[in-house]
Order: sequence, then C-alpha cells, then structure tokens
Amino acid sequence: MTSEHKLKVQQVTLGPNHHFFGYIGHVQNIPWNLSERYILALESNFHDHLPSGHEPAGVVLIDTHDNYSVSLVDQSRGWNPQQGTMFYWNPEAQENQFFFNDRDAVTNEVFCVLFDRSLGPDGERVREYRFQGRPIGNSGVAQQGGWFLGINYGRLGRLRAVTGYHGAADWTEGIKHPKDDGVFKVNVGTGECDLLVSFNELAEAIRPADPQVDELDLFINHTLWSRDDTRIFFFVRGGWQEGARKSINAAFVMRPDGRELTRLGTHIGGHPEWDFGGRMIGALSGRQVVFDVDRQLVVGQLGDTKIFPDAQGDVALSPEGDWLVNGHKDSQEAQNYFTFYRRSDGTHVRSAGFDIGSWVSGDLRQDPSPCWNRSGSKILVPGLSARDDHTRQLFLISLLPDQP
Repeated sequence: MTSEHKLKVQQVTLGPNHHFFGYIGHVQNIPWNLSERYILALESNFHDHLPSGHEPAGVVLIDTHDNYSVSLVDQSRGWNPQQGTMFYWNPEAQENQFFFNDRDAVTNEVFCVLFDRSLGPDGERVREYRFQGRPIGNSGVAQQGGWFLGINYGRLGRLRAVTGYHGAADWTEGIKHPKDDGVFKVNVGTGECDLLVSFNELAEAIRPADPQVDELDLFINHTLWSRDDTRIFFFVRGGWQEGARKSINAAFVMRPDGRELTRLGTHIGGHPEWDFGGRMIGALSGRQVVFDVDRQLVVGQLGDTKIFPDAQGDVALSPEGDWLVNGHKDSQEAQNYFTFYRRSDGTHVRSAGFDIGSWVSGDLRQDPSPCWNRSGSKILVPGLSARDDHTRQLFLISLLPDQP
C-alpha cells in the first residue's frame, strides 16, 4: 500500500565540528530524554581516523527548545565514529541521567559513566563503573533499567576496529577464548559485576558445528536486551580481520542470568531488533522477517524486497511497535535511505538519500543508524552537510500525519 504520509527533513547541527549519536536506535536506544527537550550527541573536530585515547569527543546536549543550540557537558575518550560512545538515557531516570563510555587518560582502561545533567551548572558524573583487571564498557542497558551489559572494547579494538576503541587496554591479548572475558552484567545501583558467559564457554557451544573456532580469536557484538528484559541476544564472531580465510558469525540468546544459552539454528542477519515477547526482526534470504527465538521459527514477514531493498540494513522499531524504519545504504550512490513501514496495514514511505561521501565502508563508515524519538513521530539520522563543507551532522526526519 502506498502512503499518504509525507516526510519532513531538518538539519539540526552545524559545522565546523562534526556531530553524531552513534549506535542504531533499536532496543529503545533513544537519543531524546523523557520530555524530548534534549538530544544526546558527540562532537568532534575530526572524523578521518579512529580516535586514540588522547583524542576525546565532546559529550553535548542539543536543546530542542532553543533552536537546537549545542551545550558541552563532558568529554569521552571511549568512542568511535560508528557506534559513538554507547549513549543510553537511564530508564530509571530518563529525564536527567544517561550512560556513556570513557577510558582513563593514563591507563587506557575503559569504563562506563553515569551522568546527571541536573546536578551543578552543567551536570556531573554520578558514578564511574571501573573494574580492576577487566576494564569493560557499556554495551546495552536493560530496557526496564537496573542493569547494563558490558564487553571488552579493547579486545574489539584489536579484532573489530570499527566497533572497538583503538589502543584501549585489553587483558586478553594473545588468548583466543579467554575464561575471564565475555558478556558481563553490571548492577547499576550496587556496581556489582558478573560474567554471564565466557568466550571459553561460547567456543565450546560453537565447536560442534564449526570446529574452525579453535583457530580463531572470538569477539562479541550487539548485546541486546529484549523489551521485557527476559532475554539477551548477541553475536559471537571471529576471523573478521582483513585477509582471514575462515570466519565465525554465530547468534546466541540467553536469559539475563546466563542460563539457557542457545545458538540460533537459523541465522537472522543484519542488525536484528527485538519485537515484543521472544520475537526479533531481522534479515533472512533477503527478506525482512519476524523470528521467534523460543520456537526457532520464522513467524512473519514485513513488506517485500521492493519496500525493503536491503533487509540487512539498520532496523529500529518505534517505542509502541507500530512503525519499523529500515535504513539502507546505496554504496554506488554513496547515499543512505530510510524506509518507514506501518505494520498494521503495510503503509510505507521512503526518504530521499542522505549523502555519506567517501564514508561508505571500512572502519570510518557512516551507517544509517536511525533512532526514534519517544513519541514515535520522528527519527534522528546522520549525514554529510552540504552547508558545512561536508561535515558529519545530525538530521531529523519527521513522519507527518495521513493527509485527508
């Protein structure tokens, strides 16, 4: 069904500095605070190389009530262009508190910060989650709050640079499947940290189907809490470095205490997003599908290949679950496109392209990374600004109501 919906595009940040949010806005990773007055973002004076520990980015708040003015409130040394610094507004205090990653300027050890914008004139750090001997950063906050997952961004810096922190401390270097690293869970209130599953345990689970795992250094991407916080999804990967002859790409689901670790028998690709219950939205054989992780079964399909030309694009479900947005990249055109799809009746509309210049692939690529606002009426997206010498900037795409 074609749509009578129209889209409104507005650039909200300007150069000469670059501005970006980072990670895809799925699992309700929302840039706006509760009242939707402030948008979180990073600000940097470069985007042409991976940052080292001595190159912090500014943590900024964009005021939607003041002509999108940008205020610097802190800095982060734990960031990259593709995922930013893993911003999350704290579900237990969504108006004022947010998480971001940082790393120590002396030791290069990564840690997570909880920041409160309401304290002091510019806000203050409420807590730093530092763990001696295992410096981890936030990789996903429980959607109901109270916990966040942690991974070793120093290990990622070695094995998957696009999602890691270049030069960050890594206590596992030289170990393919460490027993003291994997997916961690941190209690926001107490700071207690537990290892839910280790790389050694994951290698054992992978080995029966993929014996080549013994030759590969494993890493973890995309740790996602389900909407009701009863399940955790993540990818275990290996051999993704340039020139590797063998590789692993295994999708797992487990309970929040590490029990019922299950490798998905059907690989749902792209950047899967949690639907309601035990269902996920992802890509299979070029289709945008709904997959039940408990039944290990495809239970639905959204649209078709004309609507979603790249089902493996960045997908994000609106907070109410009524609209899905798929951001896909046209590498030949060097453009990102965003397709809005209403699940109730198949209504859909696609945006014009957003210029990404030469940042099509590689460690500095500019992914679509669509992020919903809380009311489900617009998304925040990155793109190159024609007004500011092709700096990376942030844009809003508003979904206007049906026309009479």
